[in-house]
Amino acid sequence: MTAALASETRLWTTLDFDQDGKRHDWLRLPFSSDLSAYGTIPIPITYVKNGDGPTALLIAGNHGDEYEGQVALSKLARQVEPGEVRGRLIVLPALNYPAVAAGRRLSPLDAGNLNRLFPGDPNGTPTQMIAHYITSVLLPLADLVIDLHSGGRSLAYLPCCLVRGGTEAETAWLIELMQVFGAPIGSISDGSGGGGATTLSAVAQALGVPTLTTELGGGATFSRPGEAIATQGLHRVLKHIGVLPNAATEPAPPVRLMRVDGRGAFTYAPSHGLFEPAAEIGDTVCAGQCAGVLHPIAGPQQPPTQIRFSQSGLVACRRAPTLTAPGDCLFKLVTDVERM
Repeated sequence: MTAALASETRLWTTLDFDQDGKRHDWLRLPFSSDLSAYGTIPIPITYVKNGDGPTALLIAGNHGDEYEGQVALSKLARQVEPGEVRGRLIVLPALNYPAVAAGRRLSPLDAGNLNRLFPGDPNGTPTQMIAHYITSVLLPLADLVIDLHSGGRSLAYLPCCLVRGGTEAETAWLIELMQVFGAPIGSISDGSGGGGATTLSAVAQALGVPTLTTELGGGATFSRPGEAIATQGLHRVLKHIGVLPNAATEPAPPVRLMRVDGRGAFTYAPSHGLFEPAAEIGDTVCAGQCAGVLHPIAGPQQPPTQIRFSQSGLVACRRAPTLTAPGDCLFKLVTDVERM
């Protein structure tokens, strides 16, 4: 990323990313409102540097209603001290702060989905400005990004770590990092699903920065096992790349390597209704098997709709709310892959 592009960003901070030490500060997001004409929104950031070494950019709160990563990074930011670090840690536990404060997936300022707006726009909406700062200022500093997600309000997830496949060498390194992180499932994507080229992981990949993403729970609740996976995985990976060389860690448990096998892996609701699932996360299902029943809300005079899986696989996530609209994702399946 060129210096000219970085200088265009409208977010600012008093942090000096080249100075040794530890500081808690904010990224200031300019936002003018009726009651605050020259206002800024503070986005918390912790910076720890000690000498030369790799830089790890750690992010949670990309979506505001996903909590395990926010708690794990808040703990890490409070606890780690410069003497434990070799290189640099940049920690953003509440990246999309307006959405975090509102407990929402989307920003209440502009309805922006941050992880669908990369690489961002320095003169765009508040959410686009956040994306642009990450793309133009922080990603060029990073040797590794870990972006901690969960299912949020709408999905319950089997804890997993996800990567976007690249070249053979890039994919091999990402698989190694996934196995060090130690989530039960390691999912390899070809980038065709989700937000495509507009996600943080896609932009980081384009800039040559390896990125791990997680899904650690869901339903807008807090999962203690999910937070433990995040905390232990963070320490193992940071030790593995040399940023926390003396971290006390336990060996990673086995990781089952899987992938999303095209659009048929997703099951969608065809109509409004109350969804009665016939499978739970972690279940193994077969093509043609009943996925669940949609009960019409207009009255029992209308017949329910039976929904079936279009392929076989392991249920990685399931819709959390019962009330369902046409097009809502009900399930995502993953299938095993051979060691790459």
